[in-house]
This record gives sequence, structure tokens and C-alpha cells, in this order.
Amino acid sequence: MHGHGGYDSDFSDDEHGGEPNKRKKRTVEDDLLLKKPFQKEKHGKVAHKQVAAELLDREEARNRRFHLIAMDAYQRHTKFVNDYILYYGGKKEDFRRLGENDKTDMDVIRENHRFLWNEEDEMDMNWEKKLAKKYYDKLFKEYCIADLRRYKENKFGFRWRIEKEVISGKGQFFCGNKCCDKKEDLKSWEVNFGYIEHGEKRNALVKLREKKSSQKKERIKPKKIMKSQHIKNPDYLLQKRPLRKRKKGIHPQRNQKIL
Repeated sequence: MHGHGGYDSDFSDDEHGGEPNKRKKRTVEDDLLLKKPFQKEKHGKVAHKQVAAELLDREEARNRRFHLIAMDAYQRHTKFVNDYILYYGGKKEDFRRLGENDKTDMDVIRENHRFLWNEEDEMDMNWEKKLAKKYYDKLFKEYCIADLRRYKENKFGFRWRIEKEVISGKGQFFCGNKCCDKKEDLKSWEVNFGYIEHGEKRNALVKLREKKSSQKKERIKPKKIMKSQHIKNPDYLLQKRPLRKRKKGIHPQRNQKIL
């Protein structure tokens, strides 16, 4: 635009050309404000190879993840073993697990079980002892169940009652002997139970409910085992022994005179 007197205006271009630039800036700022954090960028042109490769890897990893989640533990294990053999070589026989040293929870409890737990036993607790202690806490330690099958050898077995025996009344309303279910003429006994556990000798007072007649079994003393004596001269047994002289007129057994 030319002014009067042949002078040009320095601000003539800004007045008319500045408005579209301002509009562009406003649209860009509005787009940035309205853009969501999880919204993907729009590509007007063909995507770059690196972008396409990243999207492909991401989609493949997602599919593998869903495939592994759908498997159970055994199928997942066999897949990993097969992939290892495929890439690194080897045989499936090398991955076979030996079941000789396998143990169940019951085997662990039997190895670490204790009739009574002391403070010293709870000092160094590993997971095996903790499992045995957890089983011990669930037992009912008022009356015992006795095993008297080997009473003639002066050997007795005692254990605490479990939940089923408490509900049925075994050991309290029925005879505490393992092989007896009588509930008449029962009597409570408090006996000293001596036992050896994990190489240590211990004693414990336990309560037992038994029939009166069955208590005679505990008072039977075991028979003494006669030891065989060593004979230096075995020919001694083959020698003839001299006959004993009998007194005249006296019977050897009845000690009476023979008429």
C-alpha cells in the first residue's frame, strides 16, 4: 500500500499477512491441548520401516504372551524344553527328572515330627520343621491313643488324637487302645511315657483312658532271653555221665520207703 507523497508503509504487510499466521498457531496449540496421552500420532505419509518393525514386534510379543497364559504349567514347561533343544541342541533324556528323592508333605512331616515341641526345638526352624510344627498345632493334646500290640516286649506307642477321633469320642468315651472300641468300665490313667526321638531320650506324662482289664497288659514283665553259653570242649557232651547211686529202701521221687 502506498501512502501520500510516495512513501511506503512498513506495517502494511503485517496488518494483512499476520492474521493467517496467528490462526495457524492457535490451531496447533489447540491440537496440543486436546491431544490425549494415549493417543497415537497420525502419519499422513507412509510409515517408516523402523516404525513398522516395532509395531510388528509388539504385536507378535502380545500374541506369544496370550499363548503362554492359555497353557498350563506342564505345557509351558514342554514348550520351553523343546525351544531350548531346537536352538541349543541336546536330547530330551537329559531333562528327565529322577523321582528317587521325591518327598510328599506327609514324608516331610514324618521325618520332622515331634511328640512334644520345646523352645530349643523352635530355635532353628526351616520350612520342613515349620510344616511339622503346623501339623502338631492342629492335634488335640489332652488324651492319647495307645498301641499295645507289642506289650509282651514292653514296647508301647502313644500319639495325640486327630479331629475325627475327637468327634467320634475315641480315646475319651471309648477305650484309648487302638484295637479296642469298648466304652464300659473305663478308667483314666496318667503314665510316664519314655521315648527316643531324633537320637534324644525324653519323658512325658500323658493321660490315657482304658478298660481296667487291659491294664494288666502293662504289668506283664517281658520274658528274659537266655543267652547260649560257649562250651570249650564239645566232646564233653558225648561223654557218658556216671549213674547216681540210690539209697536202699528209699524211692527217689516220692522219698518213701519201699516195702
